[in-house]
Amino acid sequence: MESLQHIIDQIPIRHDLASHIMFLGIVQAYFLSLVIFVRSKAGSAIRIFGWALLIQAIVCTDTYLCYTGLMKYTLHANDSTEPLVLLIVPSIYFFTYALLERKPIRLKTHWMHFLLPVLYMLTQIGYYTSPLEVKLNAYLDAYHDAIPMVAVPEGTTYKYQLIKSEFRWLILISVSVYIVLCILLLVKKRKTIKPATQKVKVDKYVFTRNSVLSLVLLLGVLLFIFLRYDDDAGDHYIVIFMAALTFVSSVFILSESRFFENSWIADKYETLTSNGVDFVDIETYLQEGLSFLSSEMSLKSLASHLDVNANAVSKIINTETGYNFNDYINQKRIEVAKGKLLDSQYAHLTVEAIGQSVGFNSKSTFYNAFKKHVGISPTQFMKQNKG
Repeated sequence: MESLQHIIDQIPIRHDLASHIMFLGIVQAYFLSLVIFVRSKAGSAIRIFGWALLIQAIVCTDTYLCYTGLMKYTLHANDSTEPLVLLIVPSIYFFTYALLERKPIRLKTHWMHFLLPVLYMLTQIGYYTSPLEVKLNAYLDAYHDAIPMVAVPEGTTYKYQLIKSEFRWLILISVSVYIVLCILLLVKKRKTIKPATQKVKVDKYVFTRNSVLSLVLLLGVLLFIFLRYDDDAGDHYIVIFMAALTFVSSVFILSESRFFENSWIADKYETLTSNGVDFVDIETYLQEGLSFLSSEMSLKSLASHLDVNANAVSKIINTETGYNFNDYINQKRIEVAKGKLLDSQYAHLTVEAIGQSVGFNSKSTFYNAFKKHVGISPTQFMKQNKG
């Protein structure tokens, strides 16, 4: 076999239409993830989406280097991103979960989703610590089988290959499992979804549904590539597909931007982004002290507490729930009232008194709000659910 450097020098550099599309998609993914990290709050669903884009960009960079031949300058990193490949789809699931369930992703409760990538990484320590000759041969075998391989040091073992050779199956299984998990989340959310207002261009449910559809398409692309090509020869098509998804995400972000709204010129909602207040902040404040049960609760007082413009609070609530402020607060009050109407602890109170206890100033206001959100009057509700 020929010398190491001589073989490396034989690896050609390739730049064509496919590599240009891959490069543009990768740069776009890095850029979008950076923008998201700068503009979003830690722990938010959109921050998780930023992590998904960053992981995707890193993995696609590896494939880009392999496809173009530039990997010959960074051979030590060859196949080093494989554990991250197994994190791409879980990160999309985390985003879907955080967005629809409005719950943070915690390592303590979601550790099992990191199990496969971590275990795979541990099985590949032997490869990561292998001499450069081993990594060069692995690259040549996948992308340039016409170039002769180099001799490896004596005593080199390939125990890691037992799992590495099944890597494609691990990817397919992972994608399939998380598609099912995402669909279950969507089905659960569908039962409680409220119609979006006309002001909402693309609501959370639609966006997450489209994300899951993208995963289904990805599974189809993976199956086609894995069945048609050996080793990593067709991976650049997967990267091109990922680049297309990144471009679509960019179009969505631009289309949802305030830059295209007339209100942006007037700065009516300027504090919506500048203060960093989001729907979670509003929900947290209202739930912690059950302040929505106070008859003094108003849009102005809520905005004052959050130190943000009232119009911004109104738009956030409208965008997230499809309700205006009054309906949003009344819906919360009605949920508490329903519990009290059926609780024997409050049997001594009149319906009007229960309405006042949850923030309604008059019996008529309580009845109208109750019928609007429940469909029947409080009295009818008690008759149907008691006894």
